[in-house]
Amino acid sequence: MTITSPHLGSSEAWTDARLLFALEEVVEKELNRHLKVAKDWMPHEYVPFSDGRNFPGFFEDGQAWESEQSKVTDIGKIALVVNLLTEDNLPSYHHEIASLFGRDGAWGTWVHRWTAEEGRHGIVMRDYLLTSRAVDPDKLEQFRMAHMAEGFESDNRHSMLHSVAYVAFQELATRVSHRNTGHQSGDPVCDRMLARIATDENLHMVFYRNLLGAAFEMAPDLTMQSVRDVVVNFRMPGHGMPGFERAAAQMAIGEIYNMRIHHDDVLQPVLRFLKVLEIDGLGPDGLKAQEELGLYMGGLDSEASKFDAKLAARKERMAARAAL
Repeated sequence: MTITSPHLGSSEAWTDARLLFALEEVVEKELNRHLKVAKDWMPHEYVPFSDGRNFPGFFEDGQAWESEQSKVTDIGKIALVVNLLTEDNLPSYHHEIASLFGRDGAWGTWVHRWTAEEGRHGIVMRDYLLTSRAVDPDKLEQFRMAHMAEGFESDNRHSMLHSVAYVAFQELATRVSHRNTGHQSGDPVCDRMLARIATDENLHMVFYRNLLGAAFEMAPDLTMQSVRDVVVNFRMPGHGMPGFERAAAQMAIGEIYNMRIHHDDVLQPVLRFLKVLEIDGLGPDGLKAQEELGLYMGGLDSEASKFDAKLAARKERMAARAAL
């Protein structure tokens, strides 16, 4: 690589085009590593098709959906719908990253490979939900249409570095959400399926996390600013779906994804692995961003502790009511 000095990394020196070129070798290395460790899997092998029945419509023997037909817990159903609708927006995500990273060379190969792997997740989740009758199929399709018709624009589409920083955290957030949904679903089949999806998401996180680490070596100040911006303004990609705020609140109470999980299991692991708050030799802008990031993480931890206390009190009240 011809661009290695971090002090070439002033705001004026680095453009998206130069960073894309400078990181190409890292992308190729990480792509080759990913292809060696990633395992192909068949979505249909994780779906209990023998449990399936026809729905009303064109089939005379169709059986209407009823909530009692599934063993999945209520919180599991809510989280499954949120997770699937998030996966459904894959065409928009592909457009976003292909526009930023390009369709040629190692970047393009990664973009298409990532899209193909992510496509499995929507396939297997929808097949599972319909076969197991975990959710109302009509409402699920209505939600999908409404969500996708709104389109998707990333908060970080203005900057390649912001986008790399975002997906490093977001892929881990998705893994955690899938894994916790499986644990809370009440169905071992669902748990196994989501564990398989979570394995993919973790490998995607590792790819982007390592790429982010390389960006810190090349352009530490700009990368630090990007990480600060992403962490402080982080939103999950499904935030625009119908009923997202209510569903997110229920998932927080159900301990699938909340502030404590976001702080401890998503933000901290990436920041700690890359030693982001320990990086020295930063310029004024990078140092300011690092300090602001540290302050934000401290504040988020305090807010998460308040949430923990409220959640514990809620559990105590519910236990007391159940004992009456």
